[in-house]
Amino acid sequence: MKNKVILTALSFAIAGVFVSSCDSNAKKVEDAKTDVTDAKQELKEARQELNAEYAPFKADFETKIAANERRIADLKTIVNRPGKLPFDESRKRKIDDLEQKNKEMRIRIDNYEKSPSDWEIFKKEFNHDMEGIGEAFKDLDKKNTN
Repeated sequence: MKNKVILTALSFAIAGVFVSSCDSNAKKVEDAKTDVTDAKQELKEARQELNAEYAPFKADFETKIAANERRIADLKTIVNRPGKLPFDESRKRKIDDLEQKNKEMRIRIDNYEKSPSDWEIFKKEFNHDMEGIGEAFKDLDKKNTN
């Protein structure tokens, strides 16, 4: 009789564990679904925010890139003028390098994959590189006027 009571109590305990674990797994699945839904919503909001910030950023830098292209074209016109050339070969190479860098910047801004995870890094690096091109133009202008 004592064994029957222990066996019955043990059976109820095991059944209770199974029932509570099944309920727990169902809750875990429901929580995971909620987490996925929340993550999708957060991603959607981040992409919307990125799109709102990216469009003016791109427009601003496309204007700067176009201005650089005009400056490069003007410099090339000066270089190709007949007569005494104001630029030595070193400056001509620098103009060609600036042209190549400017083309690369256009490609980078056009091909940027809109990914919120690296937007801040892209923006910082792009600004830095564009500032570098601007400084190179200034240095070239200084050398030309001397």
